[in-house]
Amino acid sequence: MNKTLWGTDKFGNDISTYEISGKGGMKVKLMDFGATVLEIHVPDKNGNDVDVTLGYEKLEDYFTNDPYFGCCVVPSANRIGGAKFTLNGKEYSLDVNDGENNLHSGFDSICHKMWKVTEEQDNTITFSYNKKDMELKFPGNVSILVTYTVTDDNELRIDYVANSDEDTIFNPTNHSYFNLGGHDSGDAMNQLVWINSKKFTETDSHSIPNGKLVDVAGTPMDFTEEKPLADEIDSDYDQLKWAGGYDHNFALDIVEGELSLAASMRDVNTGIKMEVLTDLPGMQLYAGNYIPDKELIGKSGKPYVRRGGVAFESQYFPNAINIPEFSQPVLKAGIEKKTTTIYRFSAN
Repeated sequence: MNKTLWGTDKFGNDISTYEISGKGGMKVKLMDFGATVLEIHVPDKNGNDVDVTLGYEKLEDYFTNDPYFGCCVVPSANRIGGAKFTLNGKEYSLDVNDGENNLHSGFDSICHKMWKVTEEQDNTITFSYNKKDMELKFPGNVSILVTYTVTDDNELRIDYVANSDEDTIFNPTNHSYFNLGGHDSGDAMNQLVWINSKKFTETDSHSIPNGKLVDVAGTPMDFTEEKPLADEIDSDYDQLKWAGGYDHNFALDIVEGELSLAASMRDVNTGIKMEVLTDLPGMQLYAGNYIPDKELIGKSGKPYVRRGGVAFESQYFPNAINIPEFSQPVLKAGIEKKTTTIYRFSAN
């Protein structure tokens, strides 16, 4: 475990980075500001070290971090339509920070706050955060733990644990952007993606699911066979035109609660392949459509480009709390909730 003081937040709190590693050659750097993933280093097919996730060189850029690079998004990932929901007969109004909707829990999110380190070893670290009742306008005092572990099989395992004193929403995700050619290698659209899903959640023009599950067959949303993202991302298809490309939730063909293979991405040049495993029912594929082209300066001073990285966000379906037919992201009072997502890397 390598711990390094990086700087301070606006309140004068020390911000440190932590590097964890496994015997397979994988290294991950994180920080206690936001429990954020900063770097993911894996060997390519020739044994060269490649950092496969986007991020910033300067700490100060993480204080805004509009793209949510590497963020641990809690308590509620993705969008809630109309920025409101009803739970146990009571309506809650949330921050309106995405058109008329709530995105990633709202303003002043927990991924822009200090977390505590509760455990650290060479290959694992646990961060904790205690969300106060009505913080971000969500009910309940909620204790949240997120543990990052690098396994000897070159996996980044993320375990989330939450407890609350009131019924509330808990729908966590990790918002890392992956480019398996390297974070500074340009756009990721020639990388090959497969998704274990035959249906996606149809949305309106503001990316809010309407409750309908649509078959991917015969549409550009079909990733049941591996294909380059570039093939159909700019198709004349309303769902893609409204979102500027892929930014959609896929209903995974897995059993909720059982850790299963959800998706994969592969770069033919580096030979690096990433597999995504989760026990959650959905996964948002976001192709970085709103990364500003060559205006955003990333690690090593490299300008990033539009679609320079791809997020694979395991989750309950967006807006599920307002659609009773969807599996519900409800954390019951006094009942611990756990969920796990794994990013597994290999190269050949």
